[in-house]
Amino acid sequence: MDNRPIGVFDSGLGGLTAMRELIRTLPNENILYFGDTGRVPYGSRGREIIRKYAKQDMNFLIRHDVKAVLAACGTVSSVARDIGDALPVPYFDVLRPTARAAVEQTKNDKIGIIGTAATIASGSYRKEIERLAPKTEVFEQACPLFVPLVENAFVSPDDPIPRLTAERYLTPIREAGVDTLILGCTHYPIISETIRRVMGENVTLISSGREAAKSCRTVLEKNGLLCDGKTDGTQQYFVSDDTESFYKVAELFLGQSVESCVECIDIERY
Repeated sequence: MDNRPIGVFDSGLGGLTAMRELIRTLPNENILYFGDTGRVPYGSRGREIIRKYAKQDMNFLIRHDVKAVLAACGTVSSVARDIGDALPVPYFDVLRPTARAAVEQTKNDKIGIIGTAATIASGSYRKEIERLAPKTEVFEQACPLFVPLVENAFVSPDDPIPRLTAERYLTPIREAGVDTLILGCTHYPIISETIRRVMGENVTLISSGREAAKSCRTVLEKNGLLCDGKTDGTQQYFVSDDTESFYKVAELFLGQSVESCVECIDIERY
């Protein structure tokens, strides 16, 4: 048993979808979340800058004595795996469990991937899928406008702005005949209903946050690192910019208030 918290980080707010899944999957665990809201987005930045930021984020969590680290960010998962794997505690990303789930789900061996520009440019999901199932056809599409739409609360499936944006991005993937679509950014589940309407009911959407949470539980359980389970878990949130704006969007993502447990920190110190 280990009652230390699980550490979760993301470039901003999207990782809160993974946080939500962790709370559901591991309700007795204490969880510490860091959202780098002062430097979001990571997806449009260069590889070395992303790696620098990822290392600082991980260092922050390690200094808070976490027992595991989850990179709830598709971009970091795609370009900084080696940094995470070198940590002194178990490290999870959203890429590996999500690719595995997609391979297990597809029936026609045609998988679509949507993500940030950096995630798609890295080819990381494609490589992982091809490693697991070499005969699978993979179709990729960067969707850079999805993150700002979500973070500015354009999330209703009846709103024409996200709908038209989704149609522009997703039409080529839909026409390719995929039966499984990886939501390769943790922001995307917030607009999953819009994505579903564009892709059609016969396409299975794979949430990277949900798959990462399931993987985290499996590994912690296997290694005897789950908490004692005597009380409900607690959540603590840290950001690198204004906390006020974080409150509002966090409630949208989590379905609960976080106003009393958010602190702003200077991530450059790490």
